Amino acid sequence: MNADPIAAFYRWIEYAAFGKALERRRFAFLSRTACARRVLILGEGDGRFLARLAAINDTARVDVVEASAAMIELARGRLPQPAARRVRFHHQDALRAPLPGDSYDLIVTHFFLDCFAADDAARMIATLAAALQPGGGWVVSEFQEPSGRLARLHARLWLFLMYTFFRLATGLAARELPPYAALLSRAGLVLEDQRQARWGLMVSQIWRKPAAANVP
Repeated sequence: MNADPIAAFYRWIEYAAFGKALERRRFAFLSRTACARRVLILGEGDGRFLARLAAINDTARVDVVEASAAMIELARGRLPQPAARRVRFHHQDALRAPLPGDSYDLIVTHFFLDCFAADDAARMIATLAAALQPGGGWVVSEFQEPSGRLARLHARLWLFLMYTFFRLATGLAARELPPYAALLSRAGLVLEDQRQARWGLMVSQIWRKPAAANVP
């Protein structure tokens, strides 16, 4: 998805729909990123998470992969100069271009995996998991369909509205959530912690790649 057409006012669209609920999901596990040294962020958007990460972690080297040039400019504008020297932006399609590096101790995807069909998400998750160091963490913020009749109905309504909007505004090809949790588990990652919001519509998670000594 290329968010150039809506980049300038994406933040306000987000606030109009959900207030600051998505921001709270992005920042839910921010404190656990303070010790990361090599970070890969995919689909960072306008840079709100990146700016917070740079403020609490003054040593990490960060690669940001983002398909929208307009979003990259917004993200750059949020970084103070000392932090900007530690961040490399890569204007590329995460599905089609190779990763900028092959060894990270932290991967971050906020409301990113939901942009892909199941087959594409599976391929991307496998590639990213291979680039994550043993013992490394993967912070995920996403939408989901929770259990419970009313909660699931609420989620399905919002997902229909969002996929319709982004299809019309950005040409998004995906039509439904991929089974990202199952795909992360299949790639060998273990769910370490999670927090849900909005009747379970949104979730923040930390997945961990087992340390080498624990891999069968």
